[in-house]
Amino acid sequence: MEHWIDFAKGPLFALTFMIMLLGLLRLVVIQVYSLLTGKGRRLRNAPWRKILGEAASWIVPVKHLIPGTKIFSIVSFTFHIGIILVPLFLADHIVLWERWLGINLPQIGYGLADFLTLFTIACIIVLFGFRILSPRLRAMSMRSDYVLLLLVFLPFASGFLASHPTYNPLPWDVMMLTHLLSAELLFVVIPFTKLAHIVLFFFDRISGLHWQLRPGAGDRVAEALYGEEARV
Repeated sequence: MEHWIDFAKGPLFALTFMIMLLGLLRLVVIQVYSLLTGKGRRLRNAPWRKILGEAASWIVPVKHLIPGTKIFSIVSFTFHIGIILVPLFLADHIVLWERWLGINLPQIGYGLADFLTLFTIACIIVLFGFRILSPRLRAMSMRSDYVLLLLVFLPFASGFLASHPTYNPLPWDVMMLTHLLSAELLFVVIPFTKLAHIVLFFFDRISGLHWQLRPGAGDRVAEALYGEEARV
């Protein structure tokens, strides 16, 4: 089992992390290329201050909360805190970042890491429950939404149990291998699912730029939909 853990911490970690990195880079390149080719010179005259301000407002999306889903939206927003901080700044993870990327990141204490981990697990359970119990959210949810929540849940739950033998029902090496493999599965999945919004967040929030139509485009759309006499 120790050899499998070493393999998961070594070559498999490097491979899956590169898949995630290159996959996300590909998506960013596609988005930038689409903007440059689709908007061209009009990018210079775009209302960038308004567009960037609107995108920044989604970082703490208080004014964007939808009536009837406020609790779901707040939990969905806050659980990102743990998802970002624990993988990046937990001391045990920093060893991997230093080994493969040469990045020396600040550390968070184990007490804070435990709190954020349990908080994230609780948020995932709440989000899962909302998607099952709320008719509105259940209608909006696809099977992949439930699967992604489980994929995020596994590394956090297995990591917490591996670092707390008192609560761990399985041998340490089994739980640690589960933690490593589930995290690396998440690496591979991220660029090909909704989780890619970790880099597409900005592009998804610049609707003011995407909806800039060329002169006369509205008339052409109306004509295509309603006939030659239609105008907007």
